[in-house]
Amino acid sequence: MTKVLDKTIAEWVEQFPLLQELIDLKETSWFNPNVKPAEEALKEVGLTVEDIDDAAARLKRFAPYIAEVFPQARHTNGIIESPLVATQNMQATLEEKYGKEIPGRLWTKMDADLPISGSIKARGGIYEVLQHAEKLAIEAGLLTIEDDYRKLNTPEMKEFFSQYKVAVGSTGNLGLSIGIMSAQLGFQAAVHMSSDARQWKKDKLRSHGVEVFEYDSDYSVAVAQGRADAATDPNAYFVDDENSKTLFVGYAVAARRLAAQFAALDVTIDEDHPLFVYLPCGVGGGPGGVAFGLKTVFGDAVHCIFAEPTHSPCMFIGVYTGLQDQVSVQDFGIDNITAADGLAVGRASGFVGKAMQSSLDGYYTIEDEELYRLIALLNSTEDLQIEPSAAAGYTGPWWVTADEEYLQRMGLTPERLANATHLAWATGGAMVPSEEMNSYIDKGNSLL
Repeated sequence: MTKVLDKTIAEWVEQFPLLQELIDLKETSWFNPNVKPAEEALKEVGLTVEDIDDAAARLKRFAPYIAEVFPQARHTNGIIESPLVATQNMQATLEEKYGKEIPGRLWTKMDADLPISGSIKARGGIYEVLQHAEKLAIEAGLLTIEDDYRKLNTPEMKEFFSQYKVAVGSTGNLGLSIGIMSAQLGFQAAVHMSSDARQWKKDKLRSHGVEVFEYDSDYSVAVAQGRADAATDPNAYFVDDENSKTLFVGYAVAARRLAAQFAALDVTIDEDHPLFVYLPCGVGGGPGGVAFGLKTVFGDAVHCIFAEPTHSPCMFIGVYTGLQDQVSVQDFGIDNITAADGLAVGRASGFVGKAMQSSLDGYYTIEDEELYRLIALLNSTEDLQIEPSAAAGYTGPWWVTADEEYLQRMGLTPERLANATHLAWATGGAMVPSEEMNSYIDKGNSLL
């Protein structure tokens, strides 16, 4: 009989009944009864607003360099940021599809359009490479923080960085960000890709001179191999997606930028005008970092909810059972095979699960077929193109408004919900080749 940490699966299900729905691959939700007020919950993270200040300042220092070497980042003067888009047509279409009107307004954060690597990973991934490069250059006496960072774009600096290697394990998008940025600076770059990674992502990396290692196993194996490979080289730096606090604060900077975007559009966020943010979750670093940032900016006015594929609900299981990274979805017979390649993670980050468990309002799962339908609907209603994992946020408002216990417990009255802002974080897709994007849309339309 299969046992997980000395208990049978039946015993786990008896203790945590929702596990059965997850094992049966049913779409389901759980709203965390242990969520704490922001002031209290933020103390558990182990990072502070000053850490986010530091990251924001570093990104500003690098902006002139980014604008010089990446033409697509020039219109924002080297600040890597994405549009905030009102998606009322999508909202109306989904209300009709799900047979229920949603109070408030639906918006989309188009991280799919982030410059350089076309996904949310352009936040944390690029930031961690920049931090490492800055540290090496300063320690070598080649840079000071008062310098114009465009000096990094010289043959001498590239020659300096070429002595060093940057490695990462990835299902795709983090690898793209790390690989492209590392290669641009002059580092030797190595990306260890899991079986879920799309071929075009591997091809793109190789076109930038990145060494790509491929595995027939899932994300955890790619990360373990990348970590082991880097450990043998004293000049190698491993970007640890499962545990990196540097990645985490890079993502957190997004919240300040979002606050400025809402302010510019006269969108009020406060207790009487709540913000619900639906974040697709893989290992947890990206959505965890964004949620951390959001909590430091909006406090209890923001409600962060993670969305995962029915085949890969690793964070849901980890936090719901309290077992965090001690268990994987495979332990419960769930295969971790999903079209949402960026979310194909069997074991959640223990760091993020523990740091954020009191800050996140809830978790829900979504079927792959629904992801494709949502891609097709977003394309037809708003002319926006995203990849499967990025579509996971769009069913969030229906889970939220269906859970009376949660709404009552959080003081989310009908009056407050009427003023709500719902934000689907569309995490990637801009770099998907057009033939592949068209195949996603065609598949979605056939399922509709």
